[in-house]
Amino acid sequence: MRPINLLFAVAALMFIAAPVANAEEAFLNYKSYCMQCHGMHGKGDGVNVPAMNVRPRDHSDNKYMMTRTNTEIFKAIKFGGPAVNKSVKMPAWADTFTDEEITQMVGHIRTLCCEREIIRGVNFK
Repeated sequence: MRPINLLFAVAALMFIAAPVANAEEAFLNYKSYCMQCHGMHGKGDGVNVPAMNVRPRDHSDNKYMMTRTNTEIFKAIKFGGPAVNKSVKMPAWADTFTDEEITQMVGHIRTLCCEREIIRGVNFK
């Protein structure tokens, strides 16, 4: 009986740890690929900003970010700024990230503007 209990305990821990691992992966992807323009905390103040003629989006601006759907953010990441009528300076990341990784990135961006309640249950495709 003891091995079964241990098996359930391990399965439960794996289920709980998965969202944390996904959040960490999304943060690391944001840090590696987005931070240069959007900044560490998503304020649009990355190191590349002085060389840009269009300031990157401030992902921490709750008022603005509430006007964007998760699908629009997903499309901007996957297909680039022009896909959502935004700057051509925003590159397309479809060849870099899977749809699941982009979905995780959308979740991370939502944490920057404190809109966690709309992260889950949305079809991002």
